[in-house]
Amino acid sequence: MEVLNAVPPYGHVIATEKWRNSSLIQSLKGGGVRILFENELGVADFHLPNKSCILYVSECDIVAGNAYKRKLVRYRNTTSSFQELVLVENTRLSEQYFAAVQKFVVFDLGLTLLPVGGQTEASQLITQMVHGEGRENPFRRRTSSRLLDPLVLALVQHVPGVGRVKALALLEHFSSIQLLCNAAPAELEPIVGQAAAQQIHSFFHKPTAAGT
Repeated sequence: MEVLNAVPPYGHVIATEKWRNSSLIQSLKGGGVRILFENELGVADFHLPNKSCILYVSECDIVAGNAYKRKLVRYRNTTSSFQELVLVENTRLSEQYFAAVQKFVVFDLGLTLLPVGGQTEASQLITQMVHGEGRENPFRRRTSSRLLDPLVLALVQHVPGVGRVKALALLEHFSSIQLLCNAAPAELEPIVGQAAAQQIHSFFHKPTAAGT
């Protein structure tokens, strides 16, 4: 279906109808983002101008059981032409499940997971992405990868031992979370040092104790 691959114009977000009266949409509007509503996005909740799409997993989805996992699998299998992002609410209610959700999204499905505290934080992240697209010359070589920097930066800073400075240094060398995930400790060590290199590698490769 053609609408599944619809890319909104700069400054706009395409959202599914179910979000119409949400606080997330109100926050996006407050941030100067224009919203186009569409029911034919497939599993995705949002399409962004930089050819990214977002599936939003709320604390209610996580606590309610495993239905969200089936949705995530469909999401991975149907939105192939977009950069697929998964926003997951990591709250006091859902944090006990977060390790299992992270393992399923990142390791089992190979998707990019971005933890958010709720809809307000999610709207700020989306606004950064939407407005960030217009800040650079579109013909510059690394523009497409740099569009996701705010999102990747947010995830990288969740790695133990990595603060904002080290995260920024890593993103100068690895333009996507997939490249960072696959980096060997020897590749990471010149950038962040031996201890942090081991922590980063372990974070992305050590099996978590939580089940899927």
